[in-house]
Amino acid sequence: MELTCWCLLLLSCLQSLSANNDFFTSIGQMTDLLYTEKDLVTSLKDYIRAEENKLERVKRWADKLDSLTATATQDPEGFLGHPVNAFKLMKRLNTEWGDLESLVLSDTTDGFISNLTIQRQYFPTEEDQTGAAKALLRLQDTYKLDANTISTGNLPGVKHKSLMTVEDCYELGKIAYSDVDYYHTELWMAQALKQLDEGEESTIDKVTVLDYLSYAIYQQGEIERALEYTKRLLELDPDHQRAKGNVKYFEFQLEKQKKSAEEETEQQKERGKRETPEKKKKKKKKLSKKTFSLIPERKKYEMLCRGEGIRMTPRRESRLFCRYYDNNRNPKLVLAPIKQQDEWDQPYIVRYLDIISDAEIEKVKQLAKPRLRRATISNPVTGVLETASYRISKSAWLTGYEDPAIEKINQRIEDVTGLEVDTAEELQVANYGVGGQYEPHFDFGRKDEPDAFKELGTGNRIATWLFYMSDVTAGGATVFPDVGASVWPKKGTAVFWYNLFASGEGDYSTRHAACPVLVGNKWVSNKWIHERGQEWRRPCGLNETE
Repeated sequence: MELTCWCLLLLSCLQSLSANNDFFTSIGQMTDLLYTEKDLVTSLKDYIRAEENKLERVKRWADKLDSLTATATQDPEGFLGHPVNAFKLMKRLNTEWGDLESLVLSDTTDGFISNLTIQRQYFPTEEDQTGAAKALLRLQDTYKLDANTISTGNLPGVKHKSLMTVEDCYELGKIAYSDVDYYHTELWMAQALKQLDEGEESTIDKVTVLDYLSYAIYQQGEIERALEYTKRLLELDPDHQRAKGNVKYFEFQLEKQKKSAEEETEQQKERGKRETPEKKKKKKKKLSKKTFSLIPERKKYEMLCRGEGIRMTPRRESRLFCRYYDNNRNPKLVLAPIKQQDEWDQPYIVRYLDIISDAEIEKVKQLAKPRLRRATISNPVTGVLETASYRISKSAWLTGYEDPAIEKINQRIEDVTGLEVDTAEELQVANYGVGGQYEPHFDFGRKDEPDAFKELGTGNRIATWLFYMSDVTAGGATVFPDVGASVWPKKGTAVFWYNLFASGEGDYSTRHAACPVLVGNKWVSNKWIHERGQEWRRPCGLNETE
């Protein structure tokens, strides 16, 4: 009866998970899986205790009969001459050995298997495992972490250090290999090999790791290193047919490269004789332009995520202030003005401190958590909402009429910004997953997206209000790659900026991104405020960038 009730309770708890897949996209929902695993371990321990109890009973029976038969076989006739012994022998062989057979054959796995079967249908999928693995690779690139740092768990600010096994490293390498990502395949197969060389026991052998490693290195054009690892593989397994073939092929390719290099050297000598110093000088100048070309957005984004962004000049910094803000003596803020802090000058980004209480944050999370779904983006061509690998989070939408707390938060945003929120989108709550991020994007609709937000009928997104509902141990900054601004999460604060100039034109410097969460759990909520209703609150400017 207890087991049946437990199963029903567990089933009801897990039904909330069944509606949500993509576990890796939300740390908040992944916490439920820890409790699921804890329940499974409890069930497994119950099974082990039942098996141990059964074996203990069988052992006691065996010990008793061992002693009895040892005595009986010393004088069989004398032993059976006692009528009780004769009766008990008949009884044992006719009844008790049958009972023992039933005990040995009894299945104690029913409870555990039943629980496991119920829960397995709500387990993470292959997509979740692959998603979590790719998140580790993304964190490795963004924060410039070597494989050994991740494998040994030496991440900044970690409370629960976790080591990776050879199998873990090998699995990451295989996932990268399946993605034709030979760079990361090499890094993680090399880490697996390092741990094997250091004596770690594993079901994965060096031959398998070396096979992947040498091929990944070859695919990156480093034939000489690939040959070295292949020869090492053959030392361990001289009959490895593919390795034998690869050695011959690599040696042939190296010889070919050597001849090609010699020919190239001769040609360069000939060109050097014909080329005037003036031509050489011009050639050098051309290469110089490439060297000093603009940094690509992706690199700027990653630099800002690492805190390596552009530093403001002292003069610009001196124009940033902290103040108590009442929004032109708004009646609700006169006696309790808000702490306002300038974060950046162009675009103008401000942070409001202590703008949302811990109790309100917990209420918002409580309302949002059952509704979290994989966050989507609007396809710029079709306009259809779809998931994307560059947005790793889950989100939920909360309306003001659902709970007084949400209505109160919406009103506070209106009081502080002075903008109409009745035409704004509902409060969006987001929880980021493993390596959760949202790569550079605009919040507003551009001119090449004429149908953006058309169905809302409230115009473009004039401004963004973003609450930080958790502190993040490492990573998770909001960055603006075009201008070099980084805003770091701080629980209970909110940042605000205008996406459009007063003229209604888009401010392209507001292109921003959410950096991957390296360590911690990031919760945010945001309000996208639209143009309609702001005609008298933010009058149109007279020129395009006003």
